Amino acid sequence: MSDLATLAESVAVDPLFKHPADFHVFHQFLDRCEDLPAIATSVCWPLSEVALRGAVEAAEAGIIEPALIGPEAALKALANKIGLNISSYSIVDANREEQAAVISVAMCREGKSQAIMKGSLHTDELMRAVMVRDTGLRTSRRISHVFVMDTPAYARTLLITDAAINIEPELEDKVHIVQNAIDLAHALGIPAPKVALLSAVETVNPKIKSTLDAAALCKMAERGQITGGVLDGPLAFDTAVSAKAAQIKGLVSGVAGQADILVVPDLESGNMLAKQLEYLGGAQLAGIVLGARVPIILTSRADSAATRLTSCAVAVLLHHADITSELSRHQAY
Repeated sequence: MSDLATLAESVAVDPLFKHPADFHVFHQFLDRCEDLPAIATSVCWPLSEVALRGAVEAAEAGIIEPALIGPEAALKALANKIGLNISSYSIVDANREEQAAVISVAMCREGKSQAIMKGSLHTDELMRAVMVRDTGLRTSRRISHVFVMDTPAYARTLLITDAAINIEPELEDKVHIVQNAIDLAHALGIPAPKVALLSAVETVNPKIKSTLDAAALCKMAERGQITGGVLDGPLAFDTAVSAKAAQIKGLVSGVAGQADILVVPDLESGNMLAKQLEYLGGAQLAGIVLGARVPIILTSRADSAATRLTSCAVAVLLHHADITSELSRHQAY
């Protein structure tokens, strides 16, 4: 076993059924939410057991105040079938996934909701409504996704971006992707996150676009075009998370071996990396979309209720961090 994956046993862990016992990150997010007000959340089309149960458990934990968006009769029937009481939650009737997505977005624009939680509809259906220029939730920032990971074999909170929204981001897109992730890291309690810009090698190679992008992003950070984090790259995955690998390769870096954020070259590589850590490394994942007017809790339809609960906690921390930042800006004026 390499030092990158020293688990107690070299076995695959199915995250839907069991985990190693040595998680060290996610409970901290849940603990911090105990002292914060719940946020009003549009739960879009929660028509599977894990989707509805995740929303209800987050409400019972005092993390969100859900409005369930979907067919009322079907929601009540599902709740009755799985033994959940949803009588105290608002239900906004919607007969189609597309309609539920539009309603969820409209509720955020109108200030009725402070976040959106994806239920059992497809991601594309929800994000289509979010991305509409005039009626969606776009801002001046590029919208991007972050996997927040609790990885037993790694001592730090690990953020991977972007593995769900931007397929083949260009350099200007990556500027927003990196800044979004840094801002999220601040909200999660990481004041100066170390950002590893991943590629296959640690040297700039004109034939490998990700190494050129990494070099440019580092220079942009030096010039103040990206703020709040420490960037280095290109870095291979091993040198990003293993001080021993960096030492063997003779790499001197303030990020190597202690990365908080992994910026991947494209969606395919990022999605495979996150899922490999989940299914073979026993990691737990929370998912959040950044750069919109409100946090968007974006989980896989196969995610457990516990994962959805933690994703809600991340959204709450982000929401209240944004409020604090806004108040600070007004006080400065």
